[in-house]
Amino acid sequence: MQLTDKVALVLGSVKGIGKAIGLDLARAGANVVYTWNDWPESVESLRRDAAAANPGHLIVNIDLLDTGAVDGLLRQVIEHFGRLDILINNIERGGMPVVHGAYTRAQWDLELGTTLRAKQWVFSAALPYLKQSGHGVVVNFSSIAAVVGRSGPASLLFNEGYAAASRGISLLTETWARLGAPEVRVNEIMLGICETRHAEGTRGWALLGEEQKRAIVDHTLLGRTGRLEDVTAAVRFLVCHAPYMTGSVLRLDGGYVLGGEKIAPMPKGVL
Repeated sequence: MQLTDKVALVLGSVKGIGKAIGLDLARAGANVVYTWNDWPESVESLRRDAAAANPGHLIVNIDLLDTGAVDGLLRQVIEHFGRLDILINNIERGGMPVVHGAYTRAQWDLELGTTLRAKQWVFSAALPYLKQSGHGVVVNFSSIAAVVGRSGPASLLFNEGYAAASRGISLLTETWARLGAPEVRVNEIMLGICETRHAEGTRGWALLGEEQKRAIVDHTLLGRTGRLEDVTAAVRFLVCHAPYMTGSVLRLDGGYVLGGEKIAPMPKGVL
């Protein structure tokens, strides 16, 4: 897919991974709709960077936990640009155990409502317009918490509610791929421990001791945390270079799920 004049809706894009994805798509020619709700102090920076990346953009303040506001968001997109081609379903809420401690009901409801319900409502509202595009693309974001849960070196970063919600995203991805086909492709990026998402640039990472951080990195085969450019490259691949790929999960974790343990040398055997 060529991105010139395409329209992309990027959820949770006031900073971090969402913002990086939006700016990358914009620089490639897409008209981008950025959404924000938290971190109002980051909005002015987004305005400057979005304008520099591509004048054709829209920034919308919306609480995506308010299901009644979602149809209005899609109306704004269509009224402003006349179409929708790409949905980046980046919104999530993961309460790190090292930050939040034991669950309260409010924290549990916030995590599941943001990570699952908001995605469902936005996709349902966006699907008719993505089908009209004829070559619509949806990229869902989840976490390797769906695989590892609250265990191992990352147990201070992933809790069980967030892990359960992340596992649920894969079911949404498969269902939506069926609903969207053949006009809309739906795929998922399962993120490992990346900057601004569990690693550097987050409150939780800053609370870890050096030995705790080292344990996480040592458990990762590539020996580092993920970078924003790792994520934007994966998104660009799914959007532009994977026309026969739908209903799939792309795990972007540097090998964390496999673990950092080394393979023992081949023994001599007994034969």
